[in-house]
Amino acid sequence: MAEKLSASQRAKVRRLSEPKELSPDEEGGELNVVPFLDIITNVLMFVLATVTVTFTAMIDTSPPRMGGSGRSAPTVATLSLNVVVLKDGFLVSAVGRRIAPGCSGEGSGLAVGLGENGVHNYSELTDCVKKLKNLAADFQNERQVTLSANKDIPYQVVVSTIDALRKSKTGEELFPEVNFGVAK
Repeated sequence: MAEKLSASQRAKVRRLSEPKELSPDEEGGELNVVPFLDIITNVLMFVLATVTVTFTAMIDTSPPRMGGSGRSAPTVATLSLNVVVLKDGFLVSAVGRRIAPGCSGEGSGLAVGLGENGVHNYSELTDCVKKLKNLAADFQNERQVTLSANKDIPYQVVVSTIDALRKSKTGEELFPEVNFGVAK
């Protein structure tokens, strides 16, 4: 037979079996990760939406180089080709002088105007810079051209100008190193 518990024993059993309220540091509850997952999902969606903007085509260019190392080197004639893209056409200068319209020699005005349909004439620009490169044997090894454009020139016009300066229609390399200058 089972022994009967005394009153003090029953009180102790009741006291020990009552649920205790735990302090916050003793709680063994679950961690709510839903807000964290919401944030991660939003960040992931933002990254996926902007990743296409990040991977755009790039054109390798470099800033114009500053003068020499302080040593005097033998003077070699350089073409120092500069092209400025304007709304009305291309302003070209070489050997420190402006090139006349039609790329016919030294003069003022636009070396290459707009084409018949009112757009920039890239093929005429390519012919002009090829003609300038072939003026002297010293210019054959020139690889740099400085390109400037006004603020109102569309980006596609600048890119097409770079393409026209880099290679001729036959694929001959003209000026592969395009430096950006500031239009004055």
